[in-house]
Formats: sequence, C-alpha cells, structure tokens
Amino acid sequence: MALVGLFSAKDKGVDAKLDLLATSVEELGGRVIGRYVQRRGVSRGGANKMTSPFSRRTLLSPGKAREVADACRASGVGVAVFLNPLTGHQRTVLGDLFDCLVMSNEDLLMHDR
Repeated sequence: MALVGLFSAKDKGVDAKLDLLATSVEELGGRVIGRYVQRRGVSRGGANKMTSPFSRRTLLSPGKAREVADACRASGVGVAVFLNPLTGHQRTVLGDLFDCLVMSNEDLLMHDR
C-alpha cells in the first residue's frame, strides 16, 4: 500500500501522522511500500489556503499526483490510502489515475469497527 497525505507547510507532525496511518494499515494486514507527502505552503494565496487542496479532483498538485501514480504502477500497489478525507469523486478520479483502489483513513477506521 501507498500512504498519501496533504499537509500544511507548517505541520510539524507529518511523520507521526503517517506512522499512525501505517500502523492502522499494518494492523489490517497491509504492507506499506511508500509514503508520499504533498505540502501546501503559504506562497500563492496566503495562509488562508494552507489546508485547502491543490485540486478538488485529486487533492494533490498535478506533479505530485503523477509522481504517486507512477510509483503505484511501478510497484504494483493495490491500494493507496490517504490520510485526508476524500469524496467519492476524488476516490474515483485518483483510482483511475493511480490504477489501484484509493481510500482514506476514514475508510480504514470504518473497516476496523
């Protein structure tokens, strides 16, 4: 599985958050093979956009989406798990782009119940 997250450039807890996500994935029998972080900085629009997605369709910038897609295909990843909540449309678009199932941390929490 690939772990993916969109974070504010000021967020200092990225590694800890991804570690928790990796633990959740591993507890469900998954194996993490990659971590991909998209940072949202204060340039281009100021601090009020720090937690906003780069794209409503993919959550990520076009370059980061391509990077994750290429890595998922090259590694044969079956599932990409986002730390961020995703809409149904985002799951569909990202799944087509990554060529694998895409889910969010929320999906894992629901599965674990």
